[in-house]
Amino acid sequence: MERQPTDNVKVMFFLISLLFTVGSSENDLFLDFCGTWRHGKGSLSLNINLSTGCDGLSISANESTLSINGKITAQCRRSDVIPLNKFGLDSEEDSFFCLFWEPLLDQLQLQIGGHSLILCWPASVLDTCCTDLSHGSNTAEAKYGIMNGMVRNDIVNDKIHMAYNFGGIFTKCKELCDQARQDSTYSNTPGEAVKRNQSIEHPCAYRSEVEMKEGFRGFDVTSPTTTGETSEPTTTIHLPPALKQAAKKNNNAVCTFFHNNSFFQEGPKEVQILNDVVEITVTDEIITDLSEPIKIGFHHNAIPKMHSRKCVSWDTRKDPLQVNWLVDGCETQQRGPKHTDCLCNHLTYFTVLVQLEPRPVRHLVALTAITYLGCAVSVISCIALIIFLCRKRGRSKEQSIPIHLGLAVSLAFLSLLFFLTGVLANVGGESVCVWVGALLHYALLSSFSWMGIEVFNTFWLVYMVFSPSPKLYTWNLVGFILPAVPVIILAAIGDIYGLREVVPSDDISNPYLMCWMKVTNKALLAHVFTNMTILALLVSSGFVMLFLVYRQIRTRDEWRQNRVAFLSIWGLSCLFGTTWGLTFLDFEPLSDFILFLSCILNSFQGFLLMLRFCMLDWIRKQAAHPGLGSTSTGSTRQHMLQEKS
Repeated sequence: MERQPTDNVKVMFFLISLLFTVGSSENDLFLDFCGTWRHGKGSLSLNINLSTGCDGLSISANESTLSINGKITAQCRRSDVIPLNKFGLDSEEDSFFCLFWEPLLDQLQLQIGGHSLILCWPASVLDTCCTDLSHGSNTAEAKYGIMNGMVRNDIVNDKIHMAYNFGGIFTKCKELCDQARQDSTYSNTPGEAVKRNQSIEHPCAYRSEVEMKEGFRGFDVTSPTTTGETSEPTTTIHLPPALKQAAKKNNNAVCTFFHNNSFFQEGPKEVQILNDVVEITVTDEIITDLSEPIKIGFHHNAIPKMHSRKCVSWDTRKDPLQVNWLVDGCETQQRGPKHTDCLCNHLTYFTVLVQLEPRPVRHLVALTAITYLGCAVSVISCIALIIFLCRKRGRSKEQSIPIHLGLAVSLAFLSLLFFLTGVLANVGGESVCVWVGALLHYALLSSFSWMGIEVFNTFWLVYMVFSPSPKLYTWNLVGFILPAVPVIILAAIGDIYGLREVVPSDDISNPYLMCWMKVTNKALLAHVFTNMTILALLVSSGFVMLFLVYRQIRTRDEWRQNRVAFLSIWGLSCLFGTTWGLTFLDFEPLSDFILFLSCILNSFQGFLLMLRFCMLDWIRKQAAHPGLGSTSTGSTRQHMLQEKS
C-alpha cells in the first residue's frame, strides 16, 4: 500500500516542529522552563508529585521548598520529597534551575545547582502523551518564589511569583513516532561518539514486548534498522530461558531502544556512551543474579584501539535521581572494532561506555614481568631471612631482631599475595578478589607499619640509649593487629575490594586483571586516606630519620669510606621504606624511568633486605679477623649500629 502525499506532509511537519519549534515560545510540543528560585538560607527540599494524565503542570516555590506537581505523564508516577542540601543548595539565596519535559519519551528532568536530577526516566510512549504545555495564569507576587521565569529562553515575567502554571493537550504521539521512524534518516554512527556526538537526537524510543510462555527457550529482539552505511540493526538482545524462571509474577519482558538521547550522556566528561541505550524490564519485578546472562550486542562504527570500552548499566533503584553508569553485573566481549557484546545478569538500562582520552599503562608487560620476578625472589629471600633471624635470635638478645623479623614476615606475605593476585583474579573472579584484595591491602598496611616501627626503633636506639625499649607485644600489636582495623571497616562498608583492570597501552582489549581496590569513588577515597596518607607519613619520617642518623655518625672515621657510606644509606632506606616515596614522583619527562625504578626497588625489597643482612653479617666476620686493623673494627661498630636500627 503506497503512502499518501498527505502522510508525507504530516511527517515533514512533525520533524520540522521538533527541530525548529514552530509556534510561539509559550506553546511548544516540548517544555523548556527556566527560572531563578529566591529562597532562604535554611535547609531546602524538592517536592515532587507527578501522575498520569494531561490536566496540567504547576511549578511553585517558597522559602524552603521547590514543588513540581501535575498530571502530564503517560507512565511515570512519582511522589517524593528530596533534601537538596547534599547538592550544595543551602548557602545561596538564589538558585537557577531548568525543567525539561520530553513528552515523546515521558521524560522529565530538573537541572539545579549544577546537577541534573531525573524526575521521570525515559520510556516508550504507548499511545497518547501530554504536549503543548501552554503558560497559564501566575500567582501573586511574593518575597520568595520564582523570578525571571523563561520558556525557551524567552522571559515570561521578571517578577517573583510563587507558581507558574501550564496546561496541556493530549496528542497521539505513538502515531507520530511510528511515521517519523519510517521516514527518519538518522545515520547509524554510534561509534563516532568517541570523537563527537553531533547527530540529530531521535525524538522517540522503540518498544518491543516479548511474552514468555511456558517452555520459553529464549528469544532474540532487534532494534529497528536505520538508513545509513549498513542495514544491520544497531542493537540485538538475546533473552535467555533463565529470565522466564526468574520472573515469578509477570510473563512479559519489555525491551526499549533509545537512540541519540543526550539525557544519558550525563556524567564524567572523560568518558562518553555510545548513541544506543537499551532498557530491559519485566513489569513490576526486580530481576538480578540471573543464572544465564542476557546478551546485548551493539553494532557501531569502528572504535580506535587506544580508546577502551566497557559494558555498563544504570541501576535506577540505587541511583534514582542521577545517571550513574557502572560496570557491576556486566561482562564485556569485544568482537572486533565494530561490535561489542554485553553479558549482564540483571535488568535495567544498558549501553557501552567509551573512554575519550586514553589513559593506559605504558610498558605494562615489562612492568608485570619485573613485578612477578621481584615478588618471587622477595618471597624466597624473606623466607631465608626469617630462618636466619630466628637462628640469630636464639644466639643473641638484640632487641631489634623481633622487629626485623616482623618486617620480613609482612614483606613475605605482601610479595606472595602480589605474585598470586593475577592468577587468583583470572581464576576466581570478583567473588575471590573481594577477599584477596582485602588481604593484599592488609599486607601492604602491615608492611608500612613495620617500616614505621623500624624508623621509631632507630630513633629510640640512637637518641634514647638509656631508656628501655617498648615491649615486644606492643610492636606486634602495631605491626599485625592495627593494620587490620581499617581493612575490616572498609570491608564492612562494601564496594571497596574486588576485581581491578589495568589496561596496557599496546592492547587495550586485553587488560591485566588483579585483586585490589575497585575503581569507585568510595575505593578511591579509601586509597587516599589509608595508603597514600600512611605512605606520605612513612616516607617523610623515614627521610627525617635518615638525616638524624647521618648527623649522628657523619663525624666518625669509617663514614668517610665510600662503601660504608653507601651501605649505611642503602641499608636504612630498605628498612625505612623510603623507596616507596618514588610513587609521588610520577611526572614527565622522567615518568617511565621513575615507574621502572619504583617497580624494581619495591618488588625486590625483600631481596634487598636479605642482601643487607647478609652483607652486614659478612662484614662482621671480616672485622673479627685480626689483619683488618682498627679501621675494620670501627666499620664493624658502625654496621652493628645499622643492624640495631
